[in-house]
Amino acid sequence: MGSMHKLLAAALSAGLFLSSCSAPAPGPEPVPTPWPTPAPVEKKEKPLEFVLPCYPAAGFHPITGTNRLNLTLAPLLYRGLFQVGRDFRAEKDLCESYTVSGDGLVWTFRLTPATFSDGISLTPREVAASLNAARRSERYRDRLTDVKTVVAEGETVVVTLARPNGALPLLLDVPIIKEGENALCPLGTGPYVLTEAEGDLSLTARPGETVPLNSIPLRTVEAGDDLVYAFSTQEISLVDTDLTGTNALGYSGRMETTDYPTTTLLYIGCNLASGLCRDQQIRQAVALSADRTAIAERILAGHAVASPLPVHPAAPGYDAELSQKWSQNLDEARKRLSEGGWELNEEGTLERRREALTLRLIVNQDNTFKTAAAERLAADLEKLGCQVVLDRLSWEDFTEALEKGEFDLYLGETMLTPDFDLEPLLGRNGPLNYTRFADGETWTLLAEYRAAQGENRVTTFVNLCGRVAEQAPIIPLCFKNGSLLTQWGQVSGAQPAQRDVFAGLESWTVRHS
Repeated sequence: MGSMHKLLAAALSAGLFLSSCSAPAPGPEPVPTPWPTPAPVEKKEKPLEFVLPCYPAAGFHPITGTNRLNLTLAPLLYRGLFQVGRDFRAEKDLCESYTVSGDGLVWTFRLTPATFSDGISLTPREVAASLNAARRSERYRDRLTDVKTVVAEGETVVVTLARPNGALPLLLDVPIIKEGENALCPLGTGPYVLTEAEGDLSLTARPGETVPLNSIPLRTVEAGDDLVYAFSTQEISLVDTDLTGTNALGYSGRMETTDYPTTTLLYIGCNLASGLCRDQQIRQAVALSADRTAIAERILAGHAVASPLPVHPAAPGYDAELSQKWSQNLDEARKRLSEGGWELNEEGTLERRREALTLRLIVNQDNTFKTAAAERLAADLEKLGCQVVLDRLSWEDFTEALEKGEFDLYLGETMLTPDFDLEPLLGRNGPLNYTRFADGETWTLLAEYRAAQGENRVTTFVNLCGRVAEQAPIIPLCFKNGSLLTQWGQVSGAQPAQRDVFAGLESWTVRHS
């Protein structure tokens, strides 16, 4: 593969140039063509070359790296013990089999035969080292916080937990690496290897791999505008993006969009420490007033899936009957408010003992999609007779208001782990528990769900979701989609997943030069 130091240096020194075009010299006056006019010559478009973007200066380390472009390429270079599919189930990859101790704390993994790109066989030592590196990394640290030790024992890898987690395989899609000469680009066991020739980077298929392309050129991209330009001019073939994210880039051209499900939850948080939302019936009314379908399909332009439960509809544990119970129902919302003593006055607004039902809803104004969603929520609440003060705040002011509890409702977004663990939002020490939620029964259900294995996980999770819906400290709205953009007609058969947009690459058909 050559020296990776030389590879990165060559890539960084390679500039990006735009060809200049001068105006053509004037030609002779056109001469009318005699009748009959000959058939026009069919213009053949130059076949597109399949090219992927990268940013070599950031390195290609799949565990400690932070550059999104390079992390998108990681599944082509690296494999993990497991993969997480579009249905949020764990699928064995480098793991051949595993066993779990009776108390759910000790997991023993046996590896499937595999080799790194240098031809050396994978051993438990590299797996243990990779998982331990992930435990220290910013990217994987939070999901592996309950891992006490990871060690190689004979032909196996043993993971010991501080408390049971029946969904541990869902958290172990961590890329397995072998550190080599260059710490910025360790060796992997994926279908491709990063190569360099005359200063150009590319991905070269390893012998014996079933892939649609033997070589994939890489184009260096240094900034967002450069990425948009390269895609619009067809210099690159594929982009992974969040089309409803803050400062989302505006891609253009003839392209195809393939959405994929994610664990990114858009939700309403309620202040349980002060204000009117301490009243459970008000929180339930808010949940029943939200038009989630309008938010997902109109405001987020179909790049989301509505859900009144804190689990994606494609995942195990999503209960259709429970979902229907907590979908928009304005009549039921009015009933909950009436039971709480709230009645409409002559002006058509709700009040109780001369106190108006006024709620302060805060939203980060930096994201136009969130602002529009908050406006829709306010309109839905006003249909009930609630008065809503909608405060559009800068990110700094928004986070300060969350910390100080200066809100009744807030519009939040968070990426849950693939096991849909709600502890960050609702746990006793949850870092995102801005609602100040504290409920012993819910915490017991959280622990039971975490410890459950097999089909029992579905039952325990439905119980947890039912409790959360009744308590309504958070009110799920929808799960956002990620979007894979490809040049029109160049790729078919793509079935991207959240952490691997190249999932099922062996089944892709790629039109290329």
